[in-house]
Amino acid sequence: MDRRSLLTLSKKKPLQHAPHFAVTGRTQTGLAPYTGAFDQNAVQHLLKRTLFGSTGADLKYFLPKGLTAAVNELLSTTEPAPAPPVNDYSSATVVDPQVALGQTWVTSPTNDGGINGQRRASLKKWWTGLQLNQARTLREKMTLFWANHFGTEMNDIGNAHYAYGHHALLRKHALGNFKTLVKEVTIDAGMLRYLNGYLNTATAPDENYSRELQELFTLGKGPGSQYTEADVKAAARVLTGWRINGTDFKVFFDPARHDTGAKTFSSFYNNTVIAGRTGAAGSSETDALLDMIFAKEEVSKFICRRLYTWFVYYAIDEAVEQNVITPLAAIFRTSNYDLVPVLRTLFSSEHFFDPLNQGCLIKSPVDFSVSCMREYGVQFPPDADYANAYGMWNYLRNWNTSMGQDVGDPPSVSGWPAYYQAPQFHELWINSDTLPKRARFTDTMIGPGYTRNGKKILIDAVAFTKTLSNPADPNVLLNDALSILFRVPLSDASKATIKQQILLSNQTADFYWTNAWNAHVSNTADTAAFNIVNNRLKALYQYLMGLPEYQLS
Repeated sequence: MDRRSLLTLSKKKPLQHAPHFAVTGRTQTGLAPYTGAFDQNAVQHLLKRTLFGSTGADLKYFLPKGLTAAVNELLSTTEPAPAPPVNDYSSATVVDPQVALGQTWVTSPTNDGGINGQRRASLKKWWTGLQLNQARTLREKMTLFWANHFGTEMNDIGNAHYAYGHHALLRKHALGNFKTLVKEVTIDAGMLRYLNGYLNTATAPDENYSRELQELFTLGKGPGSQYTEADVKAAARVLTGWRINGTDFKVFFDPARHDTGAKTFSSFYNNTVIAGRTGAAGSSETDALLDMIFAKEEVSKFICRRLYTWFVYYAIDEAVEQNVITPLAAIFRTSNYDLVPVLRTLFSSEHFFDPLNQGCLIKSPVDFSVSCMREYGVQFPPDADYANAYGMWNYLRNWNTSMGQDVGDPPSVSGWPAYYQAPQFHELWINSDTLPKRARFTDTMIGPGYTRNGKKILIDAVAFTKTLSNPADPNVLLNDALSILFRVPLSDASKATIKQQILLSNQTADFYWTNAWNAHVSNTADTAAFNIVNNRLKALYQYLMGLPEYQLS
């Protein structure tokens, strides 16, 4: 189901899989700097791709900055690390003997399986809260990008301490150096647990991580990746000896379990031989392995392709490969695999702002739900009210899982199929099961909302409308709302019909809305006047969120 097919769907029509449309020759634009107007449309496109949704306040903040300053701020690496997750789970039936309610558990690791399950759930709730409360930087999107790229599953890792450590590692290096990130992921306790690296010994080599390091994490499966099965085996031997201390939960290198023999690689790696090393020096073979892998040009191309499909478009044709991926990969190599120069070039390019690359990505479940909450300004309990905050974040997380994206637990080490499964790619987010769930989510949020302990989260239609420039004018109201919520324009005929049938209650003159709105704002205590505008606005936003265009970013 591509963008064109999606937009032909009616609100009530169930989504069916359609043939994949070829994208060869889609656009010839490249990495030349964008010279068009940095107007509201351009700002919206940039923010929708780099943040989870863009609020009206975000638009007003970035619009006067200009493209260069806006991109630089979005790529800021000075954002402090967030406060860690806390114990929100202890109750009459579940008690964490090490950590009091409201205190963080990340510094008190345990081997208790039940407690670890509760802590993993706490970690996922906390992560959802960070997405909702994100700063105006790319860090949240990139943290999720790396969580998909490295594809660990918290449930398989088991220990919440390791799961949190892996997440914190991805967050720390989200906009840093890719080679450094790969090295740290390689010897990260979470990854060692997930892909059995801690069991990899000289007498029983385990090839899981060695295979994924090359196939999924650095080189990919493209025609430029000609490593062999023998290379997988040799790399596994290099990586022997890394272990986890079950007492202090720290990673260490055990020379007694390391294969000290020479490791010979194929012609793809120029027949490189990594000499076997004994004692503590055996750990340095890991660096030699990564140096060998990162000497291959294909690493830079593979990661640039991954960034492209995440931030720009589903598929890569020959023109994109030549005009975007190849020069972007050269920048990546020149920068010694620092990410910011690559992302800065991409987000400042004519290709990124090409009209054919706007409004063409189907939102992931996380992007769909978090964007909805942020753009409407839905108010969640403050972090200090951790019990209710975590409970509300968990409600949102459960919706995301139901719609196909359980953060922290992708289906496999490959991540979510929407980011690698050709030819459908992001089209896989939408099917006959998930599309109705998206509608139920937005219907709930614009309707009764969700109540917990007397606290409620819901879309306040009137409050959102009051943030628009001129709510009394139904034409301006509709255009302003669409400029925040949509990336694909509606036709004038469609907007006229929506206005008449919903805001004007099937009348023809605009004053039927204007008078109703002014009656409310002149006397906000008048319940009847409030209900008139509230009911119409709720119907308006419910209808807009049910349109296929709302699924696109």
